[in-house]
Amino acid sequence: MNKIKCLTIFLLWVSVAASAQSFPVKPLRIILGFPPGGATDIAARAVAQKLTENFGQQVVVDNRPGAASNIGAEAVARAAPDGYTMFLGSVSTSINPSLYARLSYDPQRDFAAVAHVATTPFLLVVHPSMPVQNVRELIAFAKARPEQINYATAGAGSGAHLFMELFASLSGVRVINVAYRGAAAATTDVLAGQVPMMFDNIFTTLPLARSGKFRALAVSTAQRSAIAPEIPTVAEAGVPGYDANAWFGLFAPAAVPKDIITRLNAEVIRGLQTADMRERLRALGATPGSGTPEQFAAFFRNEVAKWAKVVKSAGVRAD
Repeated sequence: MNKIKCLTIFLLWVSVAASAQSFPVKPLRIILGFPPGGATDIAARAVAQKLTENFGQQVVVDNRPGAASNIGAEAVARAAPDGYTMFLGSVSTSINPSLYARLSYDPQRDFAAVAHVATTPFLLVVHPSMPVQNVRELIAFAKARPEQINYATAGAGSGAHLFMELFASLSGVRVINVAYRGAAAATTDVLAGQVPMMFDNIFTTLPLARSGKFRALAVSTAQRSAIAPEIPTVAEAGVPGYDANAWFGLFAPAAVPKDIITRLNAEVIRGLQTADMRERLRALGATPGSGTPEQFAAFFRNEVAKWAKVVKSAGVRAD
């Protein structure tokens, strides 16, 4: 009986090893929880193109928007654990476990981290009619008017919402969230001066700031952006310790064999290191990711813990 068990285990190991070595033998999918056209979609398509080149198999991007990316995430959590279906997660993936009381999946339990694709800052912007030129002036202006200054977001619990909640908690201001159904609607009303300020991805806000339609006060990350080095960070502009990243990363179903996860990681990182990929991400204001699956998993755990504290402090719930 022991010999039979040993033979079975050996044959299973050989099968897994052979599978990883020949992987992939058919097209792959990258599912994301947002509609086409945004920064997440552009990043997904850039990664898919590089993987198609590296693997010699078509990698298709499958947009499944809705429920703060939970629809797409659930589809991947329930997918066959063979490495052919992946999820391009974002900062929302780390926020949702604490934001939703009843998620149908647990990203830390049901996902295997594959690769950190990129990190990109948000910009804190105000309408030009706002009588503030920098973060310190904004804080003073808001403190003199507690709960009178509104800010626009893509919805309750969105990255834009929680980036501002973190800003408010560290700076001591009390401002009011005006939640829209998506970033486009929020941006439209800030452009019109209906709402005076917002945090949003540098990919969409920087061109508007450079055209004079927004005034950019600071970037959300701990370091200045390579595409806008003249804009200070929130931390150096008056809120020490502030650091909030919008990021993209690939996940697979939790039971995907480790050898396949390692292969996927190697090809993603190889693609991110090419000159054309780095330039495409730079155009988004993004810094290419790096590292092993284990390093990305550790980063993700830290993000989940960080945003859980912000969600709890702000008392935000989405259901």
